[in-house]
Amino acid sequence: MFSKSHKFYLRCMNAIAVRYSSSTVDAGEIKHHNQFAKEWWDKKNGPMKALHAMNDLRIQFIRTGLMNVNKISETDCEKANYLKDFKILDVGCGGGILSVPLARLGGDVIGLDASSELIEIANNHLTTNFKPDIKLKFVNTTIEEHSATHKETYDVLILSEVIEHISLKELFLQHCIDTLKPGGSVFITTLNRTNLAWFTAIFCVENILNIVPRGTHEWTKLITPDELKNYLKTTGCKVLQINGMLYIPFRNVWCWIPQKTVCFAAHAVKRT
Repeated sequence: MFSKSHKFYLRCMNAIAVRYSSSTVDAGEIKHHNQFAKEWWDKKNGPMKALHAMNDLRIQFIRTGLMNVNKISETDCEKANYLKDFKILDVGCGGGILSVPLARLGGDVIGLDASSELIEIANNHLTTNFKPDIKLKFVNTTIEEHSATHKETYDVLILSEVIEHISLKELFLQHCIDTLKPGGSVFITTLNRTNLAWFTAIFCVENILNIVPRGTHEWTKLITPDELKNYLKTTGCKVLQINGMLYIPFRNVWCWIPQKTVCFAAHAVKRT
């Protein structure tokens, strides 16, 4: 039987999937559950501990990617605020697990999510833990709504652990890329659609280890690296890097691996 925090997480993921699976806004109401904020930000034992652990790799991947396209230098990376000059959009930000460290590194960050519950959790964490001068704002809306008024606004676009919950992937990506400046970078992490990914990330992680609630991921919504490449090419981007990722649940750590058969991270640049 799932804990209350796991049930809450699953409801939020379902709400996100519904709202992001079409170009129209979901008319249904999403209830507020602030009592789960503590679990969401529990890095060691909460239902989101794997996402917290992924931050080391995600931030490293973003930093290296920006260096590879000459947006920052090694000298810049020695500074505590090396993302100072970057406007960043984190789509599907959830409770702000990745948005927060990006802002702490100096980024001017917008965290976007379709779930009002998650945005409230993110805002509560922000107001109780950070000074007002941090450049971080959480917005409860869809990418369709946001892209309509923010064309070519951002230097960096983050789509981390979100595209595998989307049905209309090409449409979703097009709206996302519309917000990116020409020459801007998009960073994506997701699950591959392979038998090994199903066995490890869905069957074992959801049904045996109960690290995330059962039903969080749907096999048919997963995406292969080649499919992602094609979608990005169609939306006007060039893929520069795809790395394999591995989660070690008993240590709660992530590492890079040559194989992309389970999880992978992609970096692409919008053509000028």
